[in-house]
Amino acid sequence: MTPQTRILVIEDDPNMQLVLRKALQKEGHSVDVATNGAEGLELACETHPDLIICDWMMPVMDGLEVCQKVKENPQLSTIFFILLTAKGSVEDRVQGLDTGADDFLTKPIDISELQARVRAGLRLHQLSQDLQTQKQLLEKELAEAAAYVQSLLPPPLQEHLEIDSRFIPSSQLGGDGFDYYWLDPDYLSFYLLDVSGHGLGAALPSITVLNLLRSQSLPNVNFYQPHSVLRALNETFQMDDQNDKYFTIWYGVYNRIRRQLIYSSAGHPPAILVTPQPDGTVVLEKLKTPGMPIGMMPDEMYMSDRCEIPEKSLLYVFSDGVYDVPGQQNPPTWTFNSFVDLLRDVQTASDLDQLLKAIQALSQTETFGDDLSILKLILD
Repeated sequence: MTPQTRILVIEDDPNMQLVLRKALQKEGHSVDVATNGAEGLELACETHPDLIICDWMMPVMDGLEVCQKVKENPQLSTIFFILLTAKGSVEDRVQGLDTGADDFLTKPIDISELQARVRAGLRLHQLSQDLQTQKQLLEKELAEAAAYVQSLLPPPLQEHLEIDSRFIPSSQLGGDGFDYYWLDPDYLSFYLLDVSGHGLGAALPSITVLNLLRSQSLPNVNFYQPHSVLRALNETFQMDDQNDKYFTIWYGVYNRIRRQLIYSSAGHPPAILVTPQPDGTVVLEKLKTPGMPIGMMPDEMYMSDRCEIPEKSLLYVFSDGVYDVPGQQNPPTWTFNSFVDLLRDVQTASDLDQLLKAIQALSQTETFGDDLSILKLILD
């Protein structure tokens, strides 16, 4: 080992301190010594050693309490912790391991065994440090990927009609994506898709589809006909050629002059059309067509449907991250129907920030296990 390796010895017996210090320094380690548990914990927080050797029975704070506090501290938890003890029963070892100890040394100490266990412990500590570094790099890359996905999403639309949107990436990064743009001055195209899985493997297909549709690069496709778009996507993105990735999508085209919406979906949650009534009630309509997710079946046929849009209507298009909250009890208390019922409260639902706060409160979650995307179209 290199001289930079730092070991903390927490031991109240002066003779044992001396034995441990000499044995470890002989191996080239830098050694710090504390005479009780409280002093040792304070020194560990200051120096961040690579390995701690701590006596079990000590005044002020015993070894088990020191071990527990070290392992509970995120900045110290990867330190390899060896308990030094005269206790040799299986029950004592189980208690030590349950507290977080990584290894044991039984008194009286054999110096060769001490040095060998320290070498093994330091190797495991280095491996843990390497894994932690890789984890931090991966998290940084995923955060950058999420920021890139977010940069591709369109800003709010206020031309002829209003569209507001929210994209909340999960901690794992998912495959949500959406876009909206005018095909011509009268026809607005908009869609939302959700690629299966998490991580870059899901984000990259989402980005590809988004760029493909935005550039209208699919050959022989009538982009005014949603089923035509979905058929072309299904031919292009078969899961056998996409690392078993498939995606759901809801695609619509709105004629603002005729107030007519034509739409098609592929395994995606239905869009919800909310129309307030003169008596203060609201009418909710679920807009969905049959169809398997894109990429599952090569010969899947998709169809379009159409509806007339009443004045003062709101249209919500969203991913299943809105209602698919992990860790709920069985049966879950927050479901798709719970979300639909929430949309009946037009005052809450008309503001997406308020809507998301209500979802978090009713689903009893602060973070979502999947990407959450939602579009709100104000179709006055």
